[in-house]
Amino acid sequence: MTTIQDVAALAGVSVSSVSNVLNGRTDRLRRDTLQRVQDAIRELNYRPNLVARQLKTGYAPLIGLLVPSTANPMFGELAVHVEAAARDAHGFRVLLGNTHRDREQESRTFDDLISLGVRGVILASSRTDEDHLDAAIARGLAVVSYDRGGDGDTRSRIDHVSPDNMLASRLAVAHLVAHGHRRLALVTPDVKTVSRTLKRQGFLQAAREAGLADHAQVLEGATRTGYGDSNLADEGYAMAGRIAAMPSRPTGIIAINDMMAMGLMAGLHQAGLSVPGDVSVIGMDNLVMTAYANPPLTTVEMPSADMARAMVAMVIERLAQPALPAREVLFQPRLVERRSVAPPPAAASPRPRARAPRKTSA
Repeated sequence: MTTIQDVAALAGVSVSSVSNVLNGRTDRLRRDTLQRVQDAIRELNYRPNLVARQLKTGYAPLIGLLVPSTANPMFGELAVHVEAAARDAHGFRVLLGNTHRDREQESRTFDDLISLGVRGVILASSRTDEDHLDAAIARGLAVVSYDRGGDGDTRSRIDHVSPDNMLASRLAVAHLVAHGHRRLALVTPDVKTVSRTLKRQGFLQAAREAGLADHAQVLEGATRTGYGDSNLADEGYAMAGRIAAMPSRPTGIIAINDMMAMGLMAGLHQAGLSVPGDVSVIGMDNLVMTAYANPPLTTVEMPSADMARAMVAMVIERLAQPALPAREVLFQPRLVERRSVAPPPAAASPRPRARAPRKTSA
């Protein structure tokens, strides 16, 4: 069985240097030393004894990732990127949990992670405030909050990584306005999060600056009990019926994310409307499947791989230096233009007649 001493001998370094690499303390090493240790680990196919390491250090080389629900593919994609960054750059593994934006569930999961020896966690989109994190942080948990944004308090020990959600909405509004749209809408669930609030603010601000304040509206979909991001497409589909029935419906619609946008497009089609002939639609996230929607969905890409690498690095750094001041990093989104946006119809079309569901044979 390969030992840490074997790795140290092959790399020509001390055992403590190998231990630093295994525990994410790479800031203590020169770049060439780090490279030799990583090469030796790969060549010898070294796998540290996690139980022994936890007994010695008090924690395991694991990072927790808590998301609302992997039923939303955006969080599934984020998990893949976080896992790759933790494994390839730091030798850590990831424990994934779904919390359904439930504060109590998040707190219970923190307790479970700590009991398993996990000392670093990435928390995606807590619904409201972050007060419930204090107890876990006091017990030694290093926390990075995703897609929420900080309050500027550098005394806090919570790091924040987010896309610029206001800019994301502004990019979408600018794209619709450039195509000649004057009646705009943002569709969103009625469950509020910090990121959704920022997207709403960006949408209204951009519409106002374009002189369209009186022609821009936010439309909220009613959520069900147990909501956890898994029914966003259903909400978009249901909202399409409401929009189709409007006497003066919007011609350009921005969905709070891609799942809602794809449900919306399906519902508009069922209601007898063409996308983008009658209504243009823009999503947010740039999920892999959006390129294969009908039509392919124009969307605002959030750089999830870059954000994942930053979050993992921040967790590892805070494990090594718990007294670091709070940090906040904002990543820039970009518009991905496809075929779900076109100029609005020349004249308002009459209220469509819903298509009858297809009959299926018994």
